[in-house]
Amino acid sequence: MSHLSVAKFGGTSVANYEAMSSCANIVVNDPNTRVVILSASAGVTNYLVELANGCSQDKRAEILSAVKAIQFNIIHQLKNPDAVILQIEELLDQIEALAMSASLATSLALTDELISHGEMMSTLIFTQLLIEKNFPAQWVDIRDVIATDSHFGKARPNDELTQQQSDNLLKPLIAEGKIIITQGFIGRDSEGKTTTLGRGGSDYSAALLAEVLQADDVLIWTDVPGIYTTDPRIVSNAQRIETISFNEAAEMATFGAKVLHPATLLPAVRSNIPVYVGSSKVPEQGGTWVTRDPQPRPIFRALALRRNQILLTLSNLNMLHAQGFLANVFSILAKYKISVDVITTSEVSIALTLDQTGSISSGLEILSEDLLNELRQYSYVKVEKNLALIAIIGNDLHSQPGIAKKLFTILSEYNIRLISCGASSNNVCTLVHNESANDIIKVLHTELFE
Repeated sequence: MSHLSVAKFGGTSVANYEAMSSCANIVVNDPNTRVVILSASAGVTNYLVELANGCSQDKRAEILSAVKAIQFNIIHQLKNPDAVILQIEELLDQIEALAMSASLATSLALTDELISHGEMMSTLIFTQLLIEKNFPAQWVDIRDVIATDSHFGKARPNDELTQQQSDNLLKPLIAEGKIIITQGFIGRDSEGKTTTLGRGGSDYSAALLAEVLQADDVLIWTDVPGIYTTDPRIVSNAQRIETISFNEAAEMATFGAKVLHPATLLPAVRSNIPVYVGSSKVPEQGGTWVTRDPQPRPIFRALALRRNQILLTLSNLNMLHAQGFLANVFSILAKYKISVDVITTSEVSIALTLDQTGSISSGLEILSEDLLNELRQYSYVKVEKNLALIAIIGNDLHSQPGIAKKLFTILSEYNIRLISCGASSNNVCTLVHNESANDIIKVLHTELFE
């Protein structure tokens, strides 16, 4: 079989008819793209999550009509809308029924079932759009391929069964010359229930399918033409990176760059399948290739910024040479399912940064009173907010002489709350006050990249 690409289009790429048409053109013009994975149309998943959390009858009606409007605005521009209207209306009826159930009692399984409908609708509409271009598009329910455990909301794939089902279902279709159109983000457990793969799940689906199909590459089509040296909205001179390693991309994503989440690319990394990131709106602008060992590998690669950080400082004069202090602290944090980003320690204190971003979306306060009270049994606790983490990402940063001097000189005008260097050869992290974060990114970019 010739070159095989798996392409994934995100929510903004399938938001409306114009966006979908751009995607259709990319697929039609690239003979290598044989499998296409879509997210739900932009906005739909958020609406469905709101329904899954349970809401009043009025709110339900309002959300349902908003979801319907997003899909029907696209359908009405098709040449033959009747080909999909019945299926879409059936899905909308199911959403309504599930939303009513959710208003009585919410559950993770119900949430997964409900939000999977977004991808079902976008893929049905997109398949019809391609068929209208006389293209051999074949809609597939990805739940027949990706088998997972029953950890709703963040299911883990069963690789063996997924491989088997892909061999049985997808390979014959590809051999027949069909172009497969299917859903990202969702799978099915052993009891036949719908599961979702967690945040960034569509990229993960694309990487998983690329692995089981032994694809030559994964093409992630999004709303940005590649990965930049920093957020172009902060620094207009940010430059596109032509090629970047999986490790560097992982560091960027971990530290908040909205590009690719490396965990979502794990199957591609494992199988050494290159990943391309480009814009579905302006495909001609090119993009970035993420590979195992790109050349050259510059000392400084990129800057990432993550806001909403909390600094937790725990100090205890008695901890001088005391064993078990760190173990106690980490077991308490683990009990409350809190992951720590950056740590610095001295003889009598330890400072940790925690990312608050996740807790904002779920509405939970990351540092509960119970947690703080447990920590207070061991130490004096201080909490600081309104901080931002800046990661300077590059290669062999720990073995280059003069790096610390260079960075401290550039940052000498600013109050740096914490710095972490040496744990990874790919990053140096600094914690700064939110209000000076953008200025620091601009100064660093000018000095290191321009």
